[in-house]
Amino acid sequence: MNRIFRYLFFQITKPKTMALVGKSGTGKSFRSKIIADQYHCQLIIDDGLLIKGDRIIAGRSAKRAESMLGAVRCAVFGDDEHRDGVVKALRQEKYRKILIIGTSEKMVFKICSRLGLPQPEKILHIEDIATKAEIEAAMRSRYAEGKHVIPVPTIEVTRKYPQIVYDSLKVFLKKKKNPVARNQKEYEKTIVRPEFSKYTKVRISDVALKQMVAQCLSEFDSQLQVVAVSSIVRPEGYVLAIRLRMPLAHQIASTLTELQEFIADSLEKSSSIFIASVSIEIEEWG
Repeated sequence: MNRIFRYLFFQITKPKTMALVGKSGTGKSFRSKIIADQYHCQLIIDDGLLIKGDRIIAGRSAKRAESMLGAVRCAVFGDDEHRDGVVKALRQEKYRKILIIGTSEKMVFKICSRLGLPQPEKILHIEDIATKAEIEAAMRSRYAEGKHVIPVPTIEVTRKYPQIVYDSLKVFLKKKKNPVARNQKEYEKTIVRPEFSKYTKVRISDVALKQMVAQCLSEFDSQLQVVAVSSIVRPEGYVLAIRLRMPLAHQIASTLTELQEFIADSLEKSSSIFIASVSIEIEEWG
């Protein structure tokens, strides 16, 4: 009986995870503090940082990475030392709920796995909390001007990353019941221009990716041949289009989804790049 009680007590009191998901530049970090307050999240994980209130308490900002891929790797805690520092800080904090910001559900799941956090009990998408016009305005600011947001006051970011600070921003949220000035809540955020925007983007060539995919397939199904691989690099990772060939009478032992997941996982493990999506086209011959 005591064992059952302890189990139920643990289930009730253990920290919970929720997530805010949206494409890069759609305004997730801008709204993260408001969402954290609304859902009573004491901590936020955003772009490699562990944030509590107005303080960065652990982590390394992905905005300091010198390449887009380096930024993605930092955001998902691909470096063990980086991850271990955040895990240690999490263990020292007393919190009931944590908000994770990510460009996709897959990215959020990977962050949870890397940090030993439970999978999200609730996932919000940016379209749930922002209008189409607001999202488009945020994306114009990102892609036309290269502006990003870190959801802590400028003085806090300046202490750690003075080179990337661009400007500060204050957001006022009116309380619905008493929409007067003294009842407004103020959130200060920092506008930054990441290091990777200053450098030429380094990427793995499609020829190299084709060789890597061929190696994956040799382990998965030797009857499959790679015809072509093309890629687009986005902030959330590589988007791959793969064309395969197989003998007419051959049947793949697993589903296409399983093959896509196998390729993505294999490439991430072997090359430390992040795969956003894999599309596959199969042609038969013989």
